[in-house]
Amino acid sequence: MESMTATRPRKRPAASDRRAATESFYRDLVWNLQNGLLAVTRDGRIAVMNEVAYRTFGLQPTPDDIGRHFSDVLRDIPDVARIVAGGFEMSHLPNRAELRLKRTGKVIGYTVSQVKDPQGHVTGVTLFFKDLTRVEQLEERERLRDRLAALGEMAAAIAHEVKNPLAGIEVMAGLLKRQLSDNEDAQSILKDIIKEAKMANSIVIEVLDFVRPIRLQVEPVALPDVVRDAITTADSQVPRRGIKLSVDVPESLPPIEGDKHQLRQLFANLLANAFEALGGEGSVRISATQRAVEEDVGAPAEGKSVAMLEIEVVDNGPGIPPDLIDRVFSPFFTTKPQGTGLGLAIVRKIVDAHDGRIDVTVGPDTGTRFVVTVPVNGNYKLFG
Repeated sequence: MESMTATRPRKRPAASDRRAATESFYRDLVWNLQNGLLAVTRDGRIAVMNEVAYRTFGLQPTPDDIGRHFSDVLRDIPDVARIVAGGFEMSHLPNRAELRLKRTGKVIGYTVSQVKDPQGHVTGVTLFFKDLTRVEQLEERERLRDRLAALGEMAAAIAHEVKNPLAGIEVMAGLLKRQLSDNEDAQSILKDIIKEAKMANSIVIEVLDFVRPIRLQVEPVALPDVVRDAITTADSQVPRRGIKLSVDVPESLPPIEGDKHQLRQLFANLLANAFEALGGEGSVRISATQRAVEEDVGAPAEGKSVAMLEIEVVDNGPGIPPDLIDRVFSPFFTTKPQGTGLGLAIVRKIVDAHDGRIDVTVGPDTGTRFVVTVPVNGNYKLFG
């Protein structure tokens, strides 16, 4: 007698289940793309916005974003909103363009595409982009090295053609000052000559120091000690007067792998720059945290996160005009009536020598914000 028991065929998933699984897969796929994606329907409603887009734009995702009008979600990022709006009207969209986001200071390379139905009607617009900030920083680092090489040749000529005559002027003026001790008018003039000669000579020395290659004396460096020394140095350069300085640099932070003298100059320059920008009134904050970063922030290990220290110097001053942000680290660039314009260029050079990174952003309520990221000592693991 044949068995009454038979193996039942496996029940196939319902079409709705397969569709739901496919939709879930595509949502995860889009959300985890390595590049940013923003898609908007014809009526301006957001259909897709992935994690990279939120992060690059400096926004926090909310469940209600999908379906909202893009001008509402992107109200604090008008430069991106204009690109999306223009995508509906342009008949010839650019294959590729670049944009610096004013909100975050990031640089993106983007393409805009129109979504069309079978009849050729535009039903939406997609913005696909890649964060090029790190690429631009590396390119700028190479350009800086080229400029430094040219400056090195110029500095050698300056040393011979200017420095020695300046020293001669200072010595001769000093001799005349002693010989004409009874002539008050001559004393005043010669005093000014000596003062100006010293100032010109200090500029020449600063230029020579800047173009000279940095040779690091690498050792484990305690950041709190460096910051304390940097504050003392900055105070001697630019008196704080009414400026309030707050410091949040925990003693528990792991040491930096670096040169303590160069690091002191780095943070002293940033603090002095903030003090100068405030003009004796306002507030400056320097803080530090440990965090894990991917290897593209100057870390040597490939494909893994490494421990870095992130140090912020923030002031509530007038900030830097957006059209000048790209030039703040350029040698001899300054918006101040006094100074050589080498302070921030030296900062950038020291950061590069430590395989670190420096970013600058400007906000309406925060003034200027410099963020320095440098590696911790190799003997320390992530977060202790």
